[in-house]
Amino acid sequence: MKVHHAEIVISAVSPAQYPEGGLPEIALSGRSNVGKSSFINTLIDRKNLARTSSKPGKTQTLNFYLIENSLLFVDVPGYGYAKVSKTERAKWGQMIETYLTKREQLKAVVSLVDLRHAPSQEDIQMYQFLKYYDIPVILVATKGDKIPRGKWNKHESVIKKALDFDNNDEFIIFSSVTKEGKEQAWQAIQQAIAD
Repeated sequence: MKVHHAEIVISAVSPAQYPEGGLPEIALSGRSNVGKSSFINTLIDRKNLARTSSKPGKTQTLNFYLIENSLLFVDVPGYGYAKVSKTERAKWGQMIETYLTKREQLKAVVSLVDLRHAPSQEDIQMYQFLKYYDIPVILVATKGDKIPRGKWNKHESVIKKALDFDNNDEFIIFSSVTKEGKEQAWQAIQQAIAD
């Protein structure tokens, strides 16, 4: 998909602030430093619509991005960042859970993990949470350029095993540097919206 128009429309913390209009939504979730902003920017061919921050854990709201006036990307606060107090984390957790379980426009969640490492406890919990609520998942393993292609299979099977991966879900190896997986990610997103 070629994106000509993308803009952030609102940062929300509660359902009352979610955008109206019923466009399909794709949420993006992952650890604070997994490369979520880079993933969004790569998909929409922008350098910095989604702010990449040197301080992980900066996104503290649900950020809604309007793409081509036909769908919304919803950037969910990154998890697993230590410098945030437990109460803050609990508040985010509640906000994210409310959005993921109550939002009818949500078509799928792009769950990002780092291809280089085994999934964290939070990655596993997030995947299980999405499966429990029957929310379609597109699993994206980022930073593919940091690992020789010959070792991708090994890393992929480590991730799948740790997550108890459902083979009906899409698994995409992605790199914002080489654009590996970009087309595949768009196909999966468009498929999710069409379903």
